[in-house]
Amino acid sequence: MPVGPAKDLAAALVELRSAIGGAAYPLVLPSAEAARQASAGLMAQLDDYLLPRLSRLDAPLLVVVGGSTGAGKSTLVNSLVQAPVSATGVLRPTTLAPVLVCHPSDSSWFRKGDLLPGLTRTSSATDDPGTLQLVVAPALTPGLAFLDAPDIDSVVDANRALAGQLLAAADLWLFVTTAARYADAVPWELLRAARFRGTVTALVLDRVPPGATGAVAGHLSRMLAEHGLAEAPLFVLTETGVDGQGLLPDAEVGPLREWFARLAADASARAAVVRQTLDGALTALGPAVEGLAAAVEEQAAATEVLTERVGAAYRSGLAIVAHGVKDGTLLRGEVLARWQEFVGTGELLRALEARIGRLRDRVAAAVRGRPAPGGDLRTAIESGLVTLIRGAAGDAAEQAYTGWQAHPAGAALLGAELSRPSPDLDERAERLVREWQRSVLDLVRREAADKRATARGAAYAVNATGLLVMVTVFASTAFIPTGAEIAVAGGTTVAAQKILEAIFGDQAIRGLAGKAREDLLDRVEELLAQEAARYLERLGAADAAAEPGQRLRAAAAEVEATRSAAGLSRGRAVLDFPAGYPAAPEGLG
Repeated sequence: MPVGPAKDLAAALVELRSAIGGAAYPLVLPSAEAARQASAGLMAQLDDYLLPRLSRLDAPLLVVVGGSTGAGKSTLVNSLVQAPVSATGVLRPTTLAPVLVCHPSDSSWFRKGDLLPGLTRTSSATDDPGTLQLVVAPALTPGLAFLDAPDIDSVVDANRALAGQLLAAADLWLFVTTAARYADAVPWELLRAARFRGTVTALVLDRVPPGATGAVAGHLSRMLAEHGLAEAPLFVLTETGVDGQGLLPDAEVGPLREWFARLAADASARAAVVRQTLDGALTALGPAVEGLAAAVEEQAAATEVLTERVGAAYRSGLAIVAHGVKDGTLLRGEVLARWQEFVGTGELLRALEARIGRLRDRVAAAVRGRPAPGGDLRTAIESGLVTLIRGAAGDAAEQAYTGWQAHPAGAALLGAELSRPSPDLDERAERLVREWQRSVLDLVRREAADKRATARGAAYAVNATGLLVMVTVFASTAFIPTGAEIAVAGGTTVAAQKILEAIFGDQAIRGLAGKAREDLLDRVEELLAQEAARYLERLGAADAAAEPGQRLRAAAAEVEATRSAAGLSRGRAVLDFPAGYPAAPEGLG
């Protein structure tokens, strides 16, 4: 393959790896677990096989020997290389750590760790599944290596996972089964996966009783054809004993050893196998990545749904506060009593007319032993607003909780504490109202400064005037009290309006009330947003945007385009079996 296309393909694979690594599936959805497993598998295949193999198409051919428990994989490997390099035994599982056997001249390629970089190289026998034992066998033809993998149906989860990882790194998969187990479900799942990825596959049917070769091999051949694997070479080994070194008789294993020797000696045939498997694996990336893109977009869609349910709940809470502020509700109860006390005697009107200052209010209060005028009213307003905000936040939390509980992804994220407001909500609401009240006073002070020519008496009564603004905010949106409001407040709202109009003018009063109300609702909205954030933080890494799915598809499309340009699938070789071998098909893969 030309350097240019190979370089482009490698760059496309690096980008695809980055896109796969950037996609997350944190929400509990039907597709999430499968997507996480597929993502990990694709990342491993890119690191373990595709990228290193693409960089060295001429590297030795790696044959991964896989199969079911007790199928005789290690015995077969030992017999093929004519040395007891991989442990055998009756205990299961026997092969815990993979063993790679190659000719001494090929050991440097496997030792430097480009292929299967996550496995630590060792020259000693070990049970550590995180290692790869390297063994040299002079009897093995250069250009070919065998890797004895753990059982695909091992009772040990880590062994099964490692077996799958190793099979995905094979140039050629030699699948070993027995006459008693060739129809088991697990092997056929992996055979279908190998066919889907385009991995060149050959099979060994081991331990066939004498006289049953035709029937058993014929049935297995028909099953292979039904699963689209009719071209996979099938070797049959009859049930027999082993010699003193644990090796199979040469009469049994010799044809298979000869087949591999011919493959190893033919550089073009080896290259054809490598290119075919590499091309098949690259082709299979597209459908696999499409599945990931669909899964990540399902995550995004679920995130949007859950986000909207929280948003709707807290928008409803804000609407409750807005309605409570505008409909006169806050002018009832304690606020009404304090308001009537504040203005009902007429002292406020006389104070404004006589321009009695704040200092006199404080001195008089000290003499009488009572708070400054309006203190009780201000406290009552604060208490009423805090109660309104608390109720709205509680309703919103309950609504959001119910909305998430009805969604599988949301239910998995919930904690009981989310069904109610934050423990410090009252404290924050009280602080919000006090800060708003100060802002109203600042607003009145600024407006009074701008109106000095017509309101020279306003500056000294900022506190009282601010309270009047607050009360009028709660009276009506348009500053025109309704009959209900007049009935509730005993007509004192009209007095407040008239006082303010006399000080600032009608249009200025409308502006003051509007600004004060808008400022209050903005502050409440921010508080409720902080409450909603408790939910949204639970969404974690789930991204509501479609970008991860789009990036995955774009990266996969680029890989496919560069794969087509590279022409890996051209020049496939046909490998004949040894003359007279009974199960020999016409070609490989």
